[in-house]
Amino acid sequence: MVHQKNKNLYVVRDGNYMRGEPYREVDLRGTEGELRQQKTRFLKKVFIGAAIAAVITAAASVFLYLQAYTRVRVTDTYKVGNAADNNYEEFAGGVLKFSRDGIAYLDSGGKEQWNLPYQIKNPFLDVNSQSAAVADKGGNNIMIFQKDGLKGEIKTTLPIEKIAVSEQGIVAAVLKNESVPQIICYDTAGNVLVEHKSSVIGIGYPIDIAISPDGEVMQIVYLSVDSGGMASRVCYYNFGEAGAEKIDHQVTEKEYKGSVMGTGFFVNETVSAAVGDNCLTIFKGKEEPKETATVEIKGEIQSVFHSSKYIGILLKTEGTSRHELQLYNTSGKKVLSRGFGGTYKSAKISGGQIILYDGKKCSIYTRFGVHRFEGEMNNNILEIFPAFGINKYIVMDANGMENIRLIK
Repeated sequence: MVHQKNKNLYVVRDGNYMRGEPYREVDLRGTEGELRQQKTRFLKKVFIGAAIAAVITAAASVFLYLQAYTRVRVTDTYKVGNAADNNYEEFAGGVLKFSRDGIAYLDSGGKEQWNLPYQIKNPFLDVNSQSAAVADKGGNNIMIFQKDGLKGEIKTTLPIEKIAVSEQGIVAAVLKNESVPQIICYDTAGNVLVEHKSSVIGIGYPIDIAISPDGEVMQIVYLSVDSGGMASRVCYYNFGEAGAEKIDHQVTEKEYKGSVMGTGFFVNETVSAAVGDNCLTIFKGKEEPKETATVEIKGEIQSVFHSSKYIGILLKTEGTSRHELQLYNTSGKKVLSRGFGGTYKSAKISGGQIILYDGKKCSIYTRFGVHRFEGEMNNNILEIFPAFGINKYIVMDANGMENIRLIK
């Protein structure tokens, strides 16, 4: 028999009541509270356990990341036909394979996603995170690609010297002309968007060209010679509203006397740079770029490379056989300097890592200066970049595509 005393409190007759045992009272509110407490304690234990596991995993990853390695192990090989006869360029998580006969895109597993045959005598590429353009140096053909394949073709009226492609696929090209070089911007359909003529006698000869990610601003590096010697100019042209009222759309011009500027590029939407034989110059601003920093460079520049956050320079120290790796941020501050022996013909920043390579030799640094790897691959490196996972990389060589892991 059960007697209700109130809404939540009950008196239950025990099975042994007939032997004189008293009633036992049960508070169901207390039982529910204990269950909630038990659930909370259980969830706390699960959370703490997961947090500890995450910390251990992160600590192990950091430990492995900070280690120095000297050997590699090949974990997978994906055969690529005539691999040694092709050129390769990291692109959109995979790699572009190109030669005189055509271009193809391989994903990170070595699987060919598309293949486009062509006949280009001297192919060269310009690549960014979204688009790539291949052109025939000295010829008249430009082809624009994105990850899913061909986006457009351009036929120029003059021989091609330089190209630059925006993320949307707009192409700026320097075309060779006996009298006055022409700089023309095309859309992916081959339509002329802007045509610009440079005066060799006046502003100088266009040495390099770059275009902003959105395709609205063009940078041209000029070189001129006069009675006072060599001089370089870095000019910017805005084809949007900011440059509509400007002569020839020019919004910025900066002269560097006594300097030979060899290359210019956009680091990201708002930062661009030019590098000469004795200086690195940083420009900031999206519509009208302005010089914000100039860094003196001492030594012979071997290579210039960049990511969306950093600019890297390989230098040969004057009078010695020593070389130096320098890394600058977008404010022109040197954030890394490392000396080393030997030479590396190729250098890049990928996945936050600085990768130097030449033949079989390879050296890898982190942004913070940790020397992760110094050693040799099994074959000459044609392209290399980090893959998903700790100590994993993709290498293009004579065997095709290889997945490797750094080991002690």
